[in-house]
Amino acid sequence: MSLPSSLPAAPGPTSGARSRRRGGGDVVPYDFRRPIQLSREHQRILQLGFDGFTRQATTVFTSALRSVCSVSMRTIDQRSYAEYVDSLDQLTYLTLFTTEPMPGRGVLHLPLNAVMSCVDHMLGGPGSRTQPHRPLTEIESGVVRGLVERLLREMRYSLAAIVAMDPEVTGVEYSPQFAQVAGPADVMVVMEMELRIGEVPFPMSVCLPFSGLHPHLAAAAAPAPVSNRERAQRAEAAQVLQRSFTDVPVDVSVRFRSSFVDPALLSSLGVGDVLRLGHPASAPLDITVDDEAFAHATPGTQGERLAALIVAARPTSPEELAELTGDAHRPAAPPAPAHQVTDLPPDVLRDLPPGPPTGLDDPNLTLQELR
Repeated sequence: MSLPSSLPAAPGPTSGARSRRRGGGDVVPYDFRRPIQLSREHQRILQLGFDGFTRQATTVFTSALRSVCSVSMRTIDQRSYAEYVDSLDQLTYLTLFTTEPMPGRGVLHLPLNAVMSCVDHMLGGPGSRTQPHRPLTEIESGVVRGLVERLLREMRYSLAAIVAMDPEVTGVEYSPQFAQVAGPADVMVVMEMELRIGEVPFPMSVCLPFSGLHPHLAAAAAPAPVSNRERAQRAEAAQVLQRSFTDVPVDVSVRFRSSFVDPALLSSLGVGDVLRLGHPASAPLDITVDDEAFAHATPGTQGERLAALIVAARPTSPEELAELTGDAHRPAAPPAPAHQVTDLPPDVLRDLPPGPPTGLDDPNLTLQELR
């Protein structure tokens, strides 16, 4: 059996599809000495924030210049500060501003011919293409300063979802080499925009320090509840947990103040001995939970049961305790020595009033009689 000299081509993508796939994006060289730290998610967050800024800046320029203006977003990338400075003209208009609460300062760049065109429009001129290429006079600086401050206020509003930045103008520079905002090797985030005044395009950019912006970008990119249903479920779970806490039983103790005795005294105790405690007779008892006193009470009875009457709902100082018991005018008696034990005669013990155990026992000792 002989095989055909030519086999049919296997089905596959056409050359047009391959060319479209190859031409889908531009090849960008990667510098391994400077790894990219600004992720795509962070770029997307900044894109959303500065899209709002470009819309507001369009309104600011249009209303201030009384001419048709537009501001559009171009790129967001990461550069060193030296690279950003090298990309600017030798004579331009740089506004330096604070980036509180982020460390460092930011830069708002407008070309000098765009600034001169804005001044021409705001002072009633036609804003022609030909403008003087020189630093601004004092009057021109005052006119432009109001426009720049409006732009910074709009930037604060647009970036409020990322960082609560409060930019304030700290200075103006015409030479990029003298704008000492960061070190030459410091990483910056540069947002490049295009400003159109009439039909004339001008480059415009904002430069912010990456080190101060990165924690806020990471917080803004953190996962959040995806729907109102999940938020409602979390709120309901928190309410159930709070209600459950109110139903949890806890052990409450009513106690005398602690007394310290030596082991020899404890080993010699017998039936009928009276142990004097360091708790004053006029002081209320402590109500404790997990050895923490949170209230004070006086002992009593309710029917056939022992009870405690709350006299203070928080731990009180010795002076406040004296006021509660009416003994503020009388100095507190010193506590009895820890080693004193009194052996009562049998005829005195017979005269002691009988009664059930008090239930208000010391954590370590059993009280036979309090004197």
